Formats: sequence, structure tokens, C-alpha cells
Amino acid sequence: MNAPKPKTLPPSDTEGLLRHYFNLDTSLEPLYKQWSNADSNFKKRAPQFEGVRILNQDAWETLICFICSSNNNITRISQMVHKLCKHYGPFIAYMGDEPFHDFPTPQDLTGDDVEVRLRDLGFGYRAKYIAETARVVANEKPETWLESLRNPEQPGFNTTLVPKNQHANYKEAQEQLLALKGVGPKVADCVCLMGLGWGEAVPVDTHVWQIAQRDYKFGKSKAKTLNKATYDAVGDHFRNLWGPYAGWAHSVLFTADLREFAAQAAQAEDEPTVISLEAYGSTGHIRTKTKKTITTTDSDTVVKEETPILEPKDEQGVKELKQMRRSKRLRIS
Repeated sequence: MNAPKPKTLPPSDTEGLLRHYFNLDTSLEPLYKQWSNADSNFKKRAPQFEGVRILNQDAWETLICFICSSNNNITRISQMVHKLCKHYGPFIAYMGDEPFHDFPTPQDLTGDDVEVRLRDLGFGYRAKYIAETARVVANEKPETWLESLRNPEQPGFNTTLVPKNQHANYKEAQEQLLALKGVGPKVADCVCLMGLGWGEAVPVDTHVWQIAQRDYKFGKSKAKTLNKATYDAVGDHFRNLWGPYAGWAHSVLFTADLREFAAQAAQAEDEPTVISLEAYGSTGHIRTKTKKTITTTDSDTVVKEETPILEPKDEQGVKELKQMRRSKRLRIS
């Protein structure tokens, strides 16, 4: 069996690609100054998190990757993206004995068996969304459709240029993305922000909703899910506060919030949270401890389990403690 031929690459423009991908032509210093002048909370947190940039990613790849991200974690998302490239993407080259593939095009992901095969590969319900989105983009949309949703002030890298009068504005781009299967407001805004150059897009998830409530006194609801009206109101609030690069400012605070939480979680891991339980019975005083194991997902913090750490060395003490628990005669100290 002959090895696949490497994909023909365009002339190298590595520096241009890197500058585009990392958005290096956007100066952060005046933006941080503007956001700090407008927002005392940002001013307090920003100095610890300088240099946070939004990547300028391929729009199609961004769309499919964020469909994969629905109710998912980073490890599984990465595995799914790798599987898409391996099973459907054009071959690029070998590195040693390992083949590398590009991200599949919409046409690569069309076909009667795509959904079934993706389910077999572990994509779950997302398989249907990916297959349907690929079909719509490949067969029902103009070739330059995604480019027409792009911010005309932020052109893509080596992509087909679309006349400015044919470009959608941010809200129009968001609404067109929402018409796709598996694309909700957050996914649409992630694609707008990171794949289409709309700096004003503010993806709102549980963390951002908590930031809005805690630091900006936004609303009184403690609900963990947002309806469309509340979602839009949170985004509009931050757009009015931070301006046309609101999505960038939001990402700084999002990073600060995750870093702060990560530091707390690391400290908790070094010094596990222990709740002492003391029981008093006919035989005297018995002490045990319960260690809470805390886990995190991309949207929530969950106390996963409680593992008893029994200090009584004799079995009689353990039995008595269990009896005390069952009778609920415990005092938490």
C-alpha cells in the first residue's frame, strides 16, 4: 500500500501566519487602559493578567470545535478534534512514523455514513450536529458564506475576500450561526469572537454569569442556566461597559477567575478539606473525619464524593460510630 502524498503547501509566510493567529497586530496596552478607566473591577484584576489575547482561528474549524465542546471537557474535546483530523482530514505529512492530517473541510464531513461513524468514534449526540452542519455549509451555503460573517476589519488569513457591502454585522453573524444544529448563543459567540474577528462578542457561560452577578451586581437570579433574553442582556451590559473589544476584556476576567479558582483548588489539594465529626455514646468520645474530594468541569464545581477517614482503631468504635450516624446523633464540629 502506497503512503499518501503530502499536501501541497503554499509559499511559506510563517511570520504572517503567526501574527494573524495570535492577533499580534492588536495593541493590548491602550485596550487595558481603556477597560481599566471604564471599570474599577477590571482595573483591580488586570495587572495580574497582562497579555491575554484572543486567538484568530479558522472559522470553520472554530465552529466544529465548539460544537464538540457542548457539555464536554478539554481532554475529550481534544480527542474528538484529533479523531476528526485522523479519520476525515487531508493528509499533510509524516513526522517520523506518525501521519499528520489537516482539519476536514465541510465537504469531507458530508456523506450518508458520517453521523453513524462519528457516533462509533465516541461523539455521541454531537455526531448529528456535526454531520448536519457540514451538510448545510457544503451544500446549501455559498462558498464564501463563513467569510461573509466575518468582521470586515479583521480579514482571514489567505482566505477569499468578500466585499464589505456583503458582510454581515455582528448580530447578523450571530443569528445566522444560531440557525445551525447544535449552535446555541454561547457557541455562536465563541465562533464570532475567535473565528470571525468580532471583538464585541461576549460568550456567557456559568463562570461569566457568576462574574456578572458577583462583581457587577447583575440580576438577582441564582439560576445556573440562562434564557436568551438574560444572555443578551449580560452581553449588552459588558459591551456598553468595555466597548468594541468587550470579548477580549471578558476573557481577561474569565482567565483571572479561573486562575483564582485553580489556585484555591491547588491549595485545597495540598491541604484537603476535612470536616470533623464527633459522636458521643455510652462508651465515650469517638472522632472520625470526612475528606471532601472536589472536582471541576468547564462550567461548575462539584463535590464529587466524601471519603471517610476513620481514626478509631478498634472495630467496636467503628461499629458504634456507624450506629450513631444512622440514628443521626452527630454533632458537626
